[in-house]
Amino acid sequence: MARRTGIFVQMQRDFARQQREQQRAAAAHVRHQQQAHREALRTAAAERRYAEQLAKADARARANMEKQRKLAHVESQQALTDQYNADLTASVAELEGLLASTLEVDDFVDFESLKRKAVHPPFQPGKLAQAAARPVMERLPARPVFEQFAPPAPTGLSKLFSGKAHERNLASAQQQFAFADQQWQQHMAAAQQRHAEADRQHQLAEQERLSRLGAAEQAYQQECQARIREAEEHNTEVDKFAEAFRAGEPQAIVDYFTLVLANSDYPDSFPQSYRIAYVPESKQLVIEYELPTIECVPTEREFRYVKSKDEITSTARPAKDLKSLYASVVAQVTLRTVHEVFEADRLKMVDSLVFNAVVSTIDKGTGNEISPCLITLRTTNDVFDGFNLHMVEPLECLNRLNAAVSKKPDELAPVRPVLEFDMVDKRFVEETDVLSSLDSRPNLLELSPTEFESLIQNLFAKMGLDTKQTRPSRDGGVDCVAFDPRPIFGGKVVIQAKRYRNTVDVSAVRDLYGTLQNEGASKGILVTTSGYGKASYEFASGKPLELIDGANLLYLLAEHAELQAKIVAPEQ
Repeated sequence: MARRTGIFVQMQRDFARQQREQQRAAAAHVRHQQQAHREALRTAAAERRYAEQLAKADARARANMEKQRKLAHVESQQALTDQYNADLTASVAELEGLLASTLEVDDFVDFESLKRKAVHPPFQPGKLAQAAARPVMERLPARPVFEQFAPPAPTGLSKLFSGKAHERNLASAQQQFAFADQQWQQHMAAAQQRHAEADRQHQLAEQERLSRLGAAEQAYQQECQARIREAEEHNTEVDKFAEAFRAGEPQAIVDYFTLVLANSDYPDSFPQSYRIAYVPESKQLVIEYELPTIECVPTEREFRYVKSKDEITSTARPAKDLKSLYASVVAQVTLRTVHEVFEADRLKMVDSLVFNAVVSTIDKGTGNEISPCLITLRTTNDVFDGFNLHMVEPLECLNRLNAAVSKKPDELAPVRPVLEFDMVDKRFVEETDVLSSLDSRPNLLELSPTEFESLIQNLFAKMGLDTKQTRPSRDGGVDCVAFDPRPIFGGKVVIQAKRYRNTVDVSAVRDLYGTLQNEGASKGILVTTSGYGKASYEFASGKPLELIDGANLLYLLAEHAELQAKIVAPEQ
């Protein structure tokens, strides 16, 4: 019993131990699972934290990139705004300096500078200039020698026993040498033949190359001669042009001053269109110059970048500033053109200059094309030379020159031109067939004094004046008093006409002014079949006197009396 009891107790102990071990294993398993779970939780938390860190870093990077993009955009917009303002400042400065920019430039056109010099490009024959290398004889193996085939000579006792063998070997070697030498000679002959053929082909190709090279050189020389002839022909025309200019030919003078104005550098928005005519009797140059409209003045005063709206806005230039700057542009163009003409006239071909500044635009009321004259003046080189253009105020300078200036150039308010451009004889504006109409047109210099007086009276009557002849003049002219019926602008007008062949002396202009004062007239008109000198225009400047030369008279007769006349001095 005791033994059984011990066995049972031992079994109970073993069972209890197993239970404890199982419990410990289960507890360890649970602890392990819990530890693994905790590790998994820690890992997941770490991964979440890492993912959150990545997300935050990415968000920060995106935010930083967006910030940098916005900053770059703002900087770009601000830079663009600054560029707009710089361009605007430059444009305004260019307009304000139109006159000053030409004062440092010599406007004289040297006829020698118009000449051309033939410039020849270098002769470039290309591959034709390179001769091909002559063919080289192909290299063959060295010619065989007998020693290469000869058997060694016997020595010692072999001399006694191998004599015949040596002879046989020697004979065989001689045969082999002869065959090898024959083969070499055949190869040599073939190589020499091939070399000779290649050399012949090379010589033929070289002859062809030299022939083509000679043809190319000949063609190049012909092109050079053509360029030389073209330059010589051009230079001959330049010499003729210079000779005609010095001779005072009207078309040459018009062409010369056209070159002068063409060389003047203006902003791209300026039309740079003009008409030029020359009256040789009075050495008077007439220019009708097209001005830009007020649109040449920038309407913006300043550009500004508004960050909150992300847009570039502009501040409008005040209307007063627009009008003021445009008036300055009009005045500067006038003074600039007059300066360029007189500075370029070193040979003194122009005694007086008439300048009419017009604007070609559309009348918004009628839709028709109009060309109102905004500035008109007549001046001489002597008068204009007395002005220091570096220091003048343009509008005040024009006032001193007795120019008629539009009161509102921005509104295209016109002034009456000193001389209508179309009043200049067309013969000096464009080529016309004058000879074909000489016989059919009355010659004013061949009219009798009475006929000439009636002609002048009828002309001004058709122009709207009430003319009354006062007395005939001994110089073939007519004096009359006319009345302009227009209110405000009308009044008494004294008209004197001189049927002259030569230039009217300034004393006649002074006499007209004296008559005007004696008669109490508001205006005096002097008409002649010839022309006026510089002194006459200088005396009449700023006075209520109008000088009409022969070219103007022909125009007025055609325009108002429908009479196509001519002024040609009779041969006798």
